[in-house]
Amino acid sequence: MKKILIAGAGGFIGGHLVSHFLKEKNYNLVCVDIKPIEFWFQSYDNLENYSLDLKDYNNCLKVTKGVEHVFNFACNMGGMGFIENNKAECMLSVLINTNLLRAIVENKCKKYFFSSSACVYNASKQKSTFISGLKETDAYPADPEDGYGWEKIFSERMCRHFTEDFGIETRIARYHNIFGPSGTFDGGREKAPAALCRKIIQAKKKNSKYIDVWGDGEQTRSFLYIDDCIKGTLDVFNHTKHDIFNIGSEEQVSINQMIEIIEEIANFKVKKNYQLDKPKGVRGRSSDNSYVTKKIGWKSKNTLKEGLTKTYKWIEEKINSGSNIDKFCRGR
Repeated sequence: MKKILIAGAGGFIGGHLVSHFLKEKNYNLVCVDIKPIEFWFQSYDNLENYSLDLKDYNNCLKVTKGVEHVFNFACNMGGMGFIENNKAECMLSVLINTNLLRAIVENKCKKYFFSSSACVYNASKQKSTFISGLKETDAYPADPEDGYGWEKIFSERMCRHFTEDFGIETRIARYHNIFGPSGTFDGGREKAPAALCRKIIQAKKKNSKYIDVWGDGEQTRSFLYIDDCIKGTLDVFNHTKHDIFNIGSEEQVSINQMIEIIEEIANFKVKKNYQLDKPKGVRGRSSDNSYVTKKIGWKSKNTLKEGLTKTYKWIEEKINSGSNIDKFCRGR
């Protein structure tokens, strides 16, 4: 059986990929995350689990030994509120990618997947709402999101040069706002879909009509459900050569429109308290999937409402039960 390392296995996307591979039942999995294992979003006792800091090269050497394939989701990140206020911390994640690539060369691993982000895209192309979808070529000339985006675009180049110089097979996906169950929904690192579901659930429980909304609510994004992300990740990984692909939805909505969808799911109307001094990010961002569809045939399947319905129900269940909730509401 192939031995696979999943870095960031205690996080949102990494945890879902672990769950996917367990259903396949023909892989030996090595799971690593900086968090204590009891705070992993999804964890399984029968696997080779490590709580380690992969910014340390020796830790990277340890966990890549005997491994054929590496998936790297490990990074210090969160929603806009986190990445706007923790730029240095976000950029230090470059050490994870760098040291994993060095260890892969040393331990002769065969293939490496790097999870990049739509935050690499040139800011000048994202100044208005409901923009045309961003193509993979729109990352250059480089002017990414400060901090987090620069780390991602530098790490993309590192992958390219390790392929050129050392023959390591590398694959890269640029994720566009992935959401779904079994992820953080409070504590400062949550992203808009989970945050807004939580706010409306809590408002409904308290019969309070008001929720806080960062900015004027007119900023636009596309959001991709986690099941589509996992399928896209595997399709990119199984592609025949080094390349970079968008993995996102082309269904672009404003934050106000997303709130309306969640109101319908909740059967509860709210009033919005717009906080114009809060971090808002770029004015508009969405994915153009024409290249990934042409090259590897991947398309997203879940609509935003379908994904939000599943996410809302999962968060509501967690809040109402109060069971095992702390790990989804931490600042780290």
